[in-house]
Amino acid sequence: MTTYDVKSPVLGRETKVEYAEGAVGYALVAMRIVMGWVLFQGGIVKVLSPVINGEPWTAAGFLQFAIPEGNPLTAFFAGMAGNPTIDFLVMWGLTLTGLGLILGALVRWNAFWGAFLMIMFWLASLTGGIAEFLPLEHGWVIDDHLVYAALLFGLGAFGAGRYFGFDRIIENFEFVKRNSWLKYLLG
Repeated sequence: MTTYDVKSPVLGRETKVEYAEGAVGYALVAMRIVMGWVLFQGGIVKVLSPVINGEPWTAAGFLQFAIPEGNPLTAFFAGMAGNPTIDFLVMWGLTLTGLGLILGALVRWNAFWGAFLMIMFWLASLTGGIAEFLPLEHGWVIDDHLVYAALLFGLGAFGAGRYFGFDRIIENFEFVKRNSWLKYLLG
């Protein structure tokens, strides 16, 4: 075990953390690949819908009829129903974000957009009930979408693409070295 002194800018105090250095890399790779697969699978099934189901996938039915009763954003989501841009962004956003995470490429960029999608899906699941407007189907307030969003935030914060991923290679490109702002998309 290696001990590190970590200063937390959130809490403003120093904390000593002990962890197995090698295990952290393997854990980040595993979380990155598993989360990437969840997103990729969710997207590729939609992209391949014409082959699998014989007709293109659309979010219209969900956006019009599956938003839970009592959701304060029902009109917002219903207004997106039937919009081909929304369908395109959801199916290709999930697919490419998942693929990027699996490969460890543009991990911070993909983690941000994956978390954005998860927050949007969480907002679509708001229901009401015990506490007004909270998703209750899979838990009070915290459901799988928020867990995924938090995991994606962590992957981006740790720069998980540098562990057995293409981001480590991409960061060494001369173009990236000359344009340091690109490192905010990598990692």
